Amino acid sequence: MAGRNGRTVRDLRRANRTAVLQRLYFDGPLSRFELGPVTGLSSGSVSNVVADLVADGLLEEAGSVDSDGGRPRTLLRVAPGSGHMIGVDVGETRVRVELFDLTLTELARTERPLIHQGYDVEVIVGHIRDGITEVLATAEIAPEQLLGVGIGVPGIVERTPDGGAVVHGQTIGWDAVPLEALLRDGSPLPDTVPYFIDNGAKTLGQAEMWFGAGRGARNAVVVLFGSGVGACLVTPEVEHGRAVEWGHLTVRVRGRRCRCGALGCLEAYAGAESLLERWAEQGGRPPTDTDEETALTAMLAAAYPAEGDAADPVALAVLEETAEYLGAGLSDLINLFQPERILIGGWAGLQLGARFLPAVRRHAMSYALRHPAERVTIDLGRLGPDAVTVGAAILPLADFFARGGRRAEPVPEGPAPAWRAALQERAPH
Repeated sequence: MAGRNGRTVRDLRRANRTAVLQRLYFDGPLSRFELGPVTGLSSGSVSNVVADLVADGLLEEAGSVDSDGGRPRTLLRVAPGSGHMIGVDVGETRVRVELFDLTLTELARTERPLIHQGYDVEVIVGHIRDGITEVLATAEIAPEQLLGVGIGVPGIVERTPDGGAVVHGQTIGWDAVPLEALLRDGSPLPDTVPYFIDNGAKTLGQAEMWFGAGRGARNAVVVLFGSGVGACLVTPEVEHGRAVEWGHLTVRVRGRRCRCGALGCLEAYAGAESLLERWAEQGGRPPTDTDEETALTAMLAAAYPAEGDAADPVALAVLEETAEYLGAGLSDLINLFQPERILIGGWAGLQLGARFLPAVRRHAMSYALRHPAERVTIDLGRLGPDAVTVGAAILPLADFFARGGRRAEPVPEGPAPAWRAALQERAPH
């Protein structure tokens, strides 16, 4: 039966379960007595919801606390083993797959390098499938125990009418790649386990907002600084974040060619790939036959050597110029969105770290409008190199919460047949 606002009794129960689960997840352990005020539910509703969640195995006792003259109050928490999620980061240098319990404690991980094969679609799909199988076997978790698999990818993710996910990754050569359908074709998982695919900058933002340096902020921008650059915008209107193709703002008319094909993009000056290219073009000697992370480490060591050694002036000049481009790019975000916080993450952002940040802040403040610039802080993210995989795992977790702690409905059988023909057409002959 639906009420005047269109909500059914089932909707109300789901919302109540969601409220209790989320409050215990972020602020627990809590007693039933404490859950009432923080959820806005009556004591009777709290008791009923808690009983349901305990019966479903989602909550467990976590000790007790003394009450004012009465019996000790039992504390409750989310049961870590009551569900599992996999997070996947399709990054610039590797595919990282991690298995988590319901409280996002890592249980297993594996990585597959991408140095030679790059972003070949079938290679990426194979890495994801094999990684899923490996982490489940390592932790001895049955596939049926998964709430879902979250995947962070470079590019724009579009939902298709049949509910699948298609990736438009212009910088990596992906043109409308039906990633979800490809993963389901020969998947090691049952059809009841959903995939959640989204932009990697958005999954990074999700992680920092839930558990990192973004907690408590209403307006924030989380920047992913890796081989390229991207960003996730979080506002009260877009509370789960929206990926923005920040790296493809034009910062120099008729400038350097970006890997997307356009001229003068921020990414052509501020991404790690462009950093290393510019170092080599201006006479530097980046190491060859290695991945970008190792090469960037070498560049930083050349620009900022140990005490007593001479700095490489070319590496230092390129890094200083990059700091200005990044600062100018951040000023655009400040002027457009007026965030409270800007957080910088991604493997390159973490490598450059605190040494690089003061110069970036200084340039951002000089290019931004004074009023919004005075109200923003610019800091590094707190979650380290696993932030994208953690954020990817949050995608099925957030869906689980939204369903009131109930698993997703079974996925319809089989992808639309057109996807395979489309891939075959694009394949080289």
